[in-house]
Amino acid sequence: MSAAARQASGLAQLEAVLAAGGPRLARGLSRAEERLAEIGESHGEELGLHAANTLSAGGKRLRPLIVFLCGGQAPDNGTVSAAVAVELVHMATLVHDDVLDRAPLRRGRETVYKAAGRAAATFTGDFLFSRAFAELAATGSPDAVKTLSDASSALARGELMQRADAWSADVSSERYISRCTLKTARLFEAACRLGAIFGRAAVPGSVECLGAFGEKIGIAFQIFDDVLDVSGPPERTGKHRGTDLLDGTITLPLILARDREPNLKDLDLRTAVTNPAEADALCDRIADTGALTDAREEALTYVQQAKAALDEIDLPARQRRALELVADGVVERYA
Repeated sequence: MSAAARQASGLAQLEAVLAAGGPRLARGLSRAEERLAEIGESHGEELGLHAANTLSAGGKRLRPLIVFLCGGQAPDNGTVSAAVAVELVHMATLVHDDVLDRAPLRRGRETVYKAAGRAAATFTGDFLFSRAFAELAATGSPDAVKTLSDASSALARGELMQRADAWSADVSSERYISRCTLKTARLFEAACRLGAIFGRAAVPGSVECLGAFGEKIGIAFQIFDDVLDVSGPPERTGKHRGTDLLDGTITLPLILARDREPNLKDLDLRTAVTNPAEADALCDRIADTGALTDAREEALTYVQQAKAALDEIDLPARQRRALELVADGVVERYA
């Protein structure tokens, strides 16, 4: 499938979710977008400029979308604030990641780090992060604030774990999944829990069941993302093949490939992968072992577990269909 075809497929999947979610979902996303723009333009000219550019850089707003879908009703102020807060935390982590990775581009745009330097990017990320909790605090819900706080703490722990694992030859699949759970899945889980807190709190078990759905989707999302790093192409991912390998990030495709090819087990990434051409060659070696297929199958298992979590709660047909389409959309990122 060409890059253009993949992009068209992704847009079609998003449109299917929006159609299944109905006018309420569209209204909620529109209100969240307006609020994000307001926040991006506040708090001083320079900081406002960097924040606004970051928040307007695109993306599918997947996490806010999940908040509204799990809310299951017309979006009120609390649900909108929750959707905005989740997206602000997500964007803050991207800005901080760009600082750590010294990344020049994000979604085809110059990063704050590249445009204005390390300090400006760090402060921008801090600003977005702080505004997330201000949004939730205004709802008066301590449960909501705790939910996002717990997820943010998990994000930090996951990032530290990833840094500790850099270049290592001894990262197990189990440790990798634990890292994915902390670094990625906890924010997806928080998005689902927040939607349930504001929209379906009276439904027994809704917070736990929808949270479980989000966690499984988040793990699958990260596995597929790591598969894309190896499979490419750059026009699809927005970065060179093997960027994770160049950074020393150990992902599931490499872990599985090392189990299949002994020479990869002994490979020192620090010396063997020092430029994009070498990263490209290693990606081919990983793909030749069949590791990408196995990683994809593992991700699909988590997608199925996510859908199964929805069986534990009585959801309206429209709402369930939309959530299942979100799960299918994670798979579409790879197809």
